[in-house]
Amino acid sequence: MTGPSFLDELAWRGLLFQQTDGAAAALARGPMVGYCGFDPTASSLHAGNLVAIMSLVHLQRAGHRPVALVGGGTGMIGDPSGKSSERQLLTPELVDANIAGISAQLARVLDFDGPRGALMRDNGAWLRSLDLIGFLRDVGKHFTVNYMLQKDSVDSRIGSESGISFTEFSYMLLQAYDFAELYRRDGVTLQLGGSDQWGNITAGTTLVRKMHGAEAHGVTLPLLTTSAGTKFGKSEAGAVWLDAARTSPYQFYQFWIGADDRDVGRYLRTFTLLSRGEIEALDAATAAAPEKREAQQILARAVTSMIHGAEAAQTAAEVSTLLFARGDAGALSAAALEALAREVPSVTIATAERFDTLELYVSAGLVASKGEARRLLQQGGLSLNGAKLSADETAVSAERCLRGRFLLLRKGARDYALVDVRAT
Repeated sequence: MTGPSFLDELAWRGLLFQQTDGAAAALARGPMVGYCGFDPTASSLHAGNLVAIMSLVHLQRAGHRPVALVGGGTGMIGDPSGKSSERQLLTPELVDANIAGISAQLARVLDFDGPRGALMRDNGAWLRSLDLIGFLRDVGKHFTVNYMLQKDSVDSRIGSESGISFTEFSYMLLQAYDFAELYRRDGVTLQLGGSDQWGNITAGTTLVRKMHGAEAHGVTLPLLTTSAGTKFGKSEAGAVWLDAARTSPYQFYQFWIGADDRDVGRYLRTFTLLSRGEIEALDAATAAAPEKREAQQILARAVTSMIHGAEAAQTAAEVSTLLFARGDAGALSAAALEALAREVPSVTIATAERFDTLELYVSAGLVASKGEARRLLQQGGLSLNGAKLSADETAVSAERCLRGRFLLLRKGARDYALVDVRAT
């Protein structure tokens, strides 16, 4: 893809919200360098950030050069856009630690190789050592207070009870300076961002023109919500993080598997690189047989593979199939069993030739007593490795351990536990 097809691609995927006048013509003239900023308020990005990340992916696929900017400088101030109150200020050490985590995540998705390879930049390199007097003379003189007050991010806070501090009021100028500095360093003439960034982006295009006499453009992306009207990227457990230590690959996979039928088509367009024809075929499959959840499975595998790798996605799929579709426990890989141990209650016991069935369920915490376990066993309410136990199976041979190590217990329909048999 080249030229204006970048905007065409965003448009059919539902990712194009606004663009500055002349942006399409500038893209059509040849390869551009475009950037998108990521705020290091946490050590990990979350599912909501994937909208911006995918915009850089599409930019690169269209033949342009993407720049991922992490806010080592602006992150110490905090963007007031979309916020009803001032953010808690972070220390430089915490910001740097957050940047390290975010940079590693971006590096897994963008292609940094070759002459058009993506670039990673940290605005702390120029903002932390910025001379205040020089900044006011060189940047502040190009913006009137009236101009800044008209921006939504400022206007919405001026009339609020909390107001806006001068610190956050200055954020717009810092982001505008980023654009001008990236133009000087890397020839950046395009900025991408969420629709709430329009004011900051146009301030940047203004500064590039006034400081460097160059043409610069902005493109914004819609803010994503679910069909229920809630903010995208939240689960029952909270934010869905890209960091496996905060949201495991299995939990990440389950978030996408759980997509509402009304949302899954939009998510396929937004978060995968599937073609229009492939997605429209999945739309038809969802309409014809929603109970099969074919679109959700493809979505979950695609996004989990992109963030955590194909092997982690396969493992998550195995665990999900077992827990929710009663898959074959004997077919689980060792990696899937180890992942399962992190998602269901688990207990480690010493190896033996045979195990007391009732004691297994007590040790695993699925029942409170051997008496309760005996009653459930007689009623057919206990299963081992996916197979229902008979009333007379009061002992289990070690030969039944999965991969020579695990016993998967189930009580009723949904209560699982995993026993890890280890040599003492």
